[in-house]
Amino acid sequence: MTDSSSAGAAGPSGSPEGSAGSLTPGATGTHGASVAEGSVVHDKRHGFWSLTIGSVGVVYGDIGTSPLYAMRESLLHLGHAPSTEEVIGIVSLLTWALVVVVTFKYVFILLRADNHGEGGTLSLMALAQQALGRASTPLLALGVVGAALFYGDAILTPAISVLSAVEGLKVATPVFDPYVLPITIGIIVALYAVQSSGTGKVAAWFGPITVVWFITLAVLGAIHIFDAPVVLHALNPYHAVLFLVEHGWLAFIVLGATFLAVTGAEALYADMGHFGRGPIRLAWLGLVLPSLVINYLGQGALAISDPSAIKELFFLTAPEWFRLPLVILACIATVVASQAVISGAYSLTRQAMQLGLLPHLEVQHTSETQAGQIYMPKVNWLMLIGVLVLVIVFQTSSALAAAYGIAVTGTMVVTSILAVVVIAKTWGYGWATAAAVMTPFLIVDFTFLSANLLKLKDGGYIPLILGAFVVMLMWTWIRGVRFVEGRIKRESIPLAEFAKSMSTSSATRVKGTAMYLTSSPDVAPPALLHNLKHNKVLHERNVILTVRTEPLPIVPDNERIELHRVSEEFATLHIRYGFMEDPNLPRALAQAKEYGLPFDMMKTSFFVGRRSFRASASVGMPLWQDHVFIGLVRQSYDATEYFRIPAGRVIELGNQMVV
Repeated sequence: MTDSSSAGAAGPSGSPEGSAGSLTPGATGTHGASVAEGSVVHDKRHGFWSLTIGSVGVVYGDIGTSPLYAMRESLLHLGHAPSTEEVIGIVSLLTWALVVVVTFKYVFILLRADNHGEGGTLSLMALAQQALGRASTPLLALGVVGAALFYGDAILTPAISVLSAVEGLKVATPVFDPYVLPITIGIIVALYAVQSSGTGKVAAWFGPITVVWFITLAVLGAIHIFDAPVVLHALNPYHAVLFLVEHGWLAFIVLGATFLAVTGAEALYADMGHFGRGPIRLAWLGLVLPSLVINYLGQGALAISDPSAIKELFFLTAPEWFRLPLVILACIATVVASQAVISGAYSLTRQAMQLGLLPHLEVQHTSETQAGQIYMPKVNWLMLIGVLVLVIVFQTSSALAAAYGIAVTGTMVVTSILAVVVIAKTWGYGWATAAAVMTPFLIVDFTFLSANLLKLKDGGYIPLILGAFVVMLMWTWIRGVRFVEGRIKRESIPLAEFAKSMSTSSATRVKGTAMYLTSSPDVAPPALLHNLKHNKVLHERNVILTVRTEPLPIVPDNERIELHRVSEEFATLHIRYGFMEDPNLPRALAQAKEYGLPFDMMKTSFFVGRRSFRASASVGMPLWQDHVFIGLVRQSYDATEYFRIPAGRVIELGNQMVV
């Protein structure tokens, strides 16, 4: 870890972590930044319809592959051949889960809860913190838990989606049966291997391909509805309620499988900044929701007319001649869904780093023109390992379905709780109204969560273990950084006092500017003290530089710089970024000229403290947590490269600290 802790190894107080995606703020505040740039800019260039089609691929790729397994697993969980009324009840549950959870909660309510155009758990957490006007540990904990659970979803989605699609080869021809697992592994490895080259060109096809997929879902469903027109009764929520009442505990078990229909709904909110709420709403109401409902109705009708088809229900809705093409299309659709969740993991990690929940990791930009196209090597390969382990251990999509759902429902519960704060404080409706609006959704979320918890012994523990591990890492990083920053402050000299003493010091002055990166601008940085102690020199201009991350996605350029004069020789410079922005110090320092700070890169030296740590059971955190923290520090990306400082202008001064 470096002395640029705030500038490099930030704590929860807002010091930046690695981020990417110099995003342009929306002019009206209703649109955020697209994957490449601000969605308002993107909208002007490519148009509303282009954004709508793009959202179909990126936002709805995950939920769009649910028909591969959701209906089948719901029926199989009955444990017996379903009656007509049972099929109607399950189709009704699937349909109204889409209406209540996705349409009412996310499309109509949460899409309004934007943080300057951005959505997602961490963005909502930052908005809730802002609404309260103070740092809140419970809200921070909720954000951490929600983010951690997302990673469980991020490795389960590629595993179950690709595997369920490739399993369709067995339906097309039994010859492929022995090759399902190798083909699945090959597709997944290839998917993660191409991430480093960028996905911009491929992503351009995501929308149109997924549009074709949803149209195919609707057609396949429509041609079977009249096999058993009675299935249309499922559109009446009475049959969903009747199923729950009549089947009691069994219905509760079935709910765990029914929830598979809405996995991916969280992406709808998280990707709001990429496309804007208008295109996302239109895509859902105009194409995605109707296609999903029609497909589930068609699958239900087939299950009523031919109960033997239930084990391979989705692929048997296709005529025999179309099954192999359908398998290929399904594989492509699942790759799109997997790509969306991989990109989401990159974005979430980037936000977590910026908000001080994780150390900054390497972020590679894979496009010269699209800032949002990023690749994170460590995140990518860790995800690949996790996905492969799941596929090899579980081997079938039905087995994986048992592990799927807990992470998503947990994230949804967190989102609903945070939304209560935003509705009450940010929107000004008060606590009573906020509770009245969100309580029904919380009841639904907790019901689904409870139903999914029944899957614990069958694999549901996997996302919980992964989530607990991520929570532990984030908690350790927050504690460690707070301890280090607190100790630096306790052991340092107040900057004003130090500057006053230097005014009468006989230390040799050298020309130029020295920039000291630090997380504690009120005290003399250790690197400054070391430089003075060992080299006996002081620059004619000394700038104490602190980079802060605000709980906003983007900080306007006119609010980025804050310069304070401490004395003739010393000044403090605060540079502010949003949690969706890339720190670029040379660019910001060039802007600082307007504030009276002369800046010439070739006459400026950047001093960075290179601190090493030694674990001790008697100081700070428990010994095991010390070792975890030290391990995280070692994974941190080099601060020089992270802040884009020319390597030739950097001087590193090291010391050791016991934690």
